[in-house]
Amino acid sequence: MGIDNEKERPRPSGPQQPGAAFLITQLGTHAAGLFAQALAPLDLTPPQAGLLRVLAADPGRSQRALADALGMPQNRFVAFVDALEERGLVERRKNPEDRRLHALYLTPKGLSLLGKVRDVGMAHERRLLQSLTEDEHRQLAALLRRIADQEGLHPGVHPGYRAM
Repeated sequence: MGIDNEKERPRPSGPQQPGAAFLITQLGTHAAGLFAQALAPLDLTPPQAGLLRVLAADPGRSQRALADALGMPQNRFVAFVDALEERGLVERRKNPEDRRLHALYLTPKGLSLLGKVRDVGMAHERRLLQSLTEDEHRQLAALLRRIADQEGLHPGVHPGYRAM
């Protein structure tokens, strides 16, 4: 007669605490928004700041290699670099080993701006993690690196480049 013989599962009382995956997403989205706001006075977006950082760490890489490393389609990457080149932050040079390829480098103006980006990034990290002790900060970073490794994320490469 429509009576369910299975026992009803007990429902938790009170508000349910979110899981770690939700908290990571919540904080990541929040942190990304705060970082974008902090970069706005420099007239940079987080992806642009990230490319400056990548170029400083590994100057002279080809556009194709950088697009592949970031997971960006080549045609989008070219337009992305064009905007930074127009501002005098990066420059394309012929690759001495293969003149069909362009190697990318930061200009002095780009290097100077990257120093300001680093300052913004350090202030952002201090602000976001101010409730943690130094030891907790190190522990959190180590745990998050372990999860990123488990998920196959490339160190220093934001997965958001693929969606650009």
